[in-house]
Amino acid sequence: MTVEKKTDYGNINVSSDAVASLVGGVITECYGVVGMASRQLVKDGWAELLKKDNYTRGVVVRRTENGLTVDLYIIVSFGVKISEVAQEAQKKVKYVLEKSLSQEIEAVNVFVQGVHVIA
Repeated sequence: MTVEKKTDYGNINVSSDAVASLVGGVITECYGVVGMASRQLVKDGWAELLKKDNYTRGVVVRRTENGLTVDLYIIVSFGVKISEVAQEAQKKVKYVLEKSLSQEIEAVNVFVQGVHVIA
């Protein structure tokens, strides 16, 4: 799936991998977020912490009739209020995507795959 934008000079197509990389960079800067997690839980319910080049495995972008829907899979830090971290992540991702892509964002769904203790 690509995000399309029509301009006076032609069409611009942004791949879902590029959107996922943008979202991954934004989400890892949020307070309380340790990193991105894979959509698929690894054996025995463990979430895999993704590196920078694998952010596409932790983000799902779908087009709906009202705009784009983004699903994020994250791992949060121990000791933070998960609901606040998720809410701030939603706000920041929605803001950046609307400004960067000039597209309406219908929903940003955050799925917390795990809690990580930082020693």
